[in-house]
Amino acid sequence: MEEALRRELGTSVLRATGHLGGGCISQGQSYETDGGRVYVKSNSKPEARRMFEGEMASLEAILKTGTIKVPKPIKVIDLPGVTTLFVMEHLEMRGLNRHSSKLGTQLADLHLHNQQLGEKLKKEESTVNDWQADWVTFFARQRIQPQMDMIEKNSGDREARELWARLQLKIPSLFCDVEIVPALLHGDLWGGNVAEDDSGPIIFDPASFYGHSEYELAIAGMFGGFSSSFYSAYHSKIPKAPGFEKRLKLYQLFHYMNHWNHFGSGYRGSSLNIMRNLVK
Repeated sequence: MEEALRRELGTSVLRATGHLGGGCISQGQSYETDGGRVYVKSNSKPEARRMFEGEMASLEAILKTGTIKVPKPIKVIDLPGVTTLFVMEHLEMRGLNRHSSKLGTQLADLHLHNQQLGEKLKKEESTVNDWQADWVTFFARQRIQPQMDMIEKNSGDREARELWARLQLKIPSLFCDVEIVPALLHGDLWGGNVAEDDSGPIIFDPASFYGHSEYELAIAGMFGGFSSSFYSAYHSKIPKAPGFEKRLKLYQLFHYMNHWNHFGSGYRGSSLNIMRNLVK
C-alpha cells in the first residue's frame, strides 16, 4: 500500500507518524510526505470509491464557502485489489471546547452562504435559476421512505408501517408558513465529527447536500457534544422558526431509523415514539 501511495502522491518521503484513526466504516493513518503531513483513510468495501468521492466533493463544497475549517481533500486512490484510499490534509485536532460558540456562528454562516450568494447574484442582475425541488416531498420520499423500506424488508414491523402511513399525511402541516432556502449542509454533524485547533472549530467526515438548515441540528441534539453557547450563537444568526421543535423531531426520526437499520432494534423505541408524538 505504501509504495503505491508514494507513487500516487509523487513523494519520496512517506513515513507513518503513529496518528491512527477511524470509525465503524473506515480506518485512518497519518503520514509525513515531501509536501507535509497527510491523513489517509482506507476502505475495502465495494462502494468505497463512491463513498470517498462523495466525501471529497462535500469537503470541496464546504471549503469553497470560506465559512468553516475542514481538512483539504487531496486525492482518491484505488489500490490493486479492492482497497480504496482517500488522502486529505492532516489537521492537529482536539475535542471541541472553547470554540463552541464560534462553531455555532460559522455553521450558521455555512447555512446562509447559498442564500447570500443568490441575493448577491440578484443584485448584480444575473439570472438565478429557480429551485423547483420540493424539500418536504424530497425528505419524505428520499430520506424517510428508504429507511422505512429497509425496516419493512428486515423486520416487517407493522406498527412502524402504520405510523409512517399516518405521519406522511401530516408532514406538510409541519412546514406551514416556513420559507426554506436550500442550504449547504455538513449532513452528519454529530459530536464525533467536530473538533478544534488553535485557530478555531473544525468539521470533518461530511455527507453534504443542499437542504433545510434545521435538518443539520437534528443529529447534533441526539448524542450530545454541543454546548448551549453553540446553539445560542447559531440561533442568533438563524432564529428558530415557528414549529421548529416538531420539525427537529421529524428530522431526528430519519437518524433514529437509520441507526435502527444499521445498528439494530435498540433504536426502534425512539423511532416509534417520535412517530406517535408527531401524529397526535
